[in-house]
Amino acid sequence: MAGFGARDTKRLLSDAAIVRNRAKIDAAIANARAALELRANGGSLTDLIWSFELRGRRRAPRSYADVPAQTDESRALARELKARGFRFVGPTTAYAVMQACGIVNDHLARCSVRGSVERERRGASGTA
Repeated sequence: MAGFGARDTKRLLSDAAIVRNRAKIDAAIANARAALELRANGGSLTDLIWSFELRGRRRAPRSYADVPAQTDESRALARELKARGFRFVGPTTAYAVMQACGIVNDHLARCSVRGSVERERRGASGTA
């Protein structure tokens, strides 16, 4: 995707199977290029994202109203990604990435899988 050009953008804009928003398509291409640049400079997107892991214990949410849309860490991650050339990465999107990667365990306290998700999260972060 990092090698996509104007012809590819035009093709994507006519593809009914995807969201046809030029700004989002351009951002996806720019983000692929930013990820390659990060790797070329000796880093990795994985390491960068995990470096914003929440420190300390967080109380398990009791209801969906207790689950934030963003945190200080997601705001900092969004700023860092933008500084590295990533686009369409605000703090809410950054928090969703943190949830999807397992950095944040927002399963409710009463959820039957919360414990296993937390064990996996700790194992991935090295805090097991």
